[in-house]
Amino acid sequence: MTTLVFGHKSPDTDSTGSPLIWAWYLNEVKGVDAKAVLLGTPNTEAAFVVEKWGFETPEIISEVAEGQDVVIVDTNNPAELPDAINDANVVAIIDHHKLVGGLETKGPIDITIRPLACTATIMYDLMGDDAAKMPDNIKGAMLSCILSDTLEFRSPTTTDVDKALAEKLASELNINLGQYASEMFEAKSDVSAFSDAELIRMDSKEYAVEGTKFRVSVLETTAPKIVLDRKASLLASMVDVAKEDGVDHVLLFVVDILNEEATMFVQNDLVKTVAEKSFGATVAGDSVVLPGIMSRKKQIIPNLKL
Repeated sequence: MTTLVFGHKSPDTDSTGSPLIWAWYLNEVKGVDAKAVLLGTPNTEAAFVVEKWGFETPEIISEVAEGQDVVIVDTNNPAELPDAINDANVVAIIDHHKLVGGLETKGPIDITIRPLACTATIMYDLMGDDAAKMPDNIKGAMLSCILSDTLEFRSPTTTDVDKALAEKLASELNINLGQYASEMFEAKSDVSAFSDAELIRMDSKEYAVEGTKFRVSVLETTAPKIVLDRKASLLASMVDVAKEDGVDHVLLFVVDILNEEATMFVQNDLVKTVAEKSFGATVAGDSVVLPGIMSRKKQIIPNLKL
C-alpha cells in the first residue's frame, strides 16, 4: 500500500513542501512506497515554490479510505484533516504546533512535535546523515518552507536552528536568501485572482475560545494595500464564510511582512472585544493595526480572549 503524506487543509508552503520532502525521504532512503498529496489548492507562494523547484503539483484529495496508511505533517489537529482521518492508519506525525488531541491511531506510532518554526526543519534533523542525500529540489523545498514559516526570520517563531539550516541550504544551492525570499513573498502577495471568500479561507485555521468558534485567517503580504483596498467587500464576505463554514465569527489579520505589523478587521462588537482584550488594542473603526503581530501560532491564537 502506498503511504500518503499530507499536511493541513488550505495548504501553505510548509504544508505543500514538507509532504514532498518526506515522501522523497520515505521512497528514496527508507524504501517505503510513499506519495505526497494535498488537502486543498496550494496558495500562490506554495504554487510558486512547486514550479520553481520543478515539482509536479501533488494530487488534491478530500478524503482518505479506511485503513489507508498516512503520515501527517505540519498539523495534529483533526479539524484540519479529512473527516475520516481516525479510520485511516496514521503511522507517523511530524509537526511544530501545539498538541490538540482528538486523533486516534490503530497502534503505537512515531510522533515528533518540536518547538521549531518549520516542519521541514524537524525533518532535516530526523533524516540524520541521510539528509546529505537530498537533491537540490528537495533542498529548495526545505529552504522555501523555512523562509515562508519564519517570514525570512522576522517571525517570533524563528529559532537559531531554523535560521542556521536556511543559511546552510542557501549556501549549498548558491542562492541569495534575501532575493529568493522577496520572490516568494511577491508570489504570496499576488492575490488579485482570488475571490473574497477564497482569500479568507486561503490560510486559516478553526479555533474555539470558551465555546465560541472562530476561523482565524491570516494573509501575509509585502503589499498590504492590495488587500486593505478590498476591506469593505471582505468584511461582508466574512459573515457569509462564517455561516457556510459553521463557525461563529471570522478573525482576519493582514500581516505586513516588511513593516512587521498586522491589520485586524473588526466587523462587529464581539470581534472588537476580542481585539481589545487579546491585544490591548484601542478600536475606533472597522480595523485596527497591531504593531509587532506576525505569527498566528505564537502571538494570535494563544492570546485570544472574549
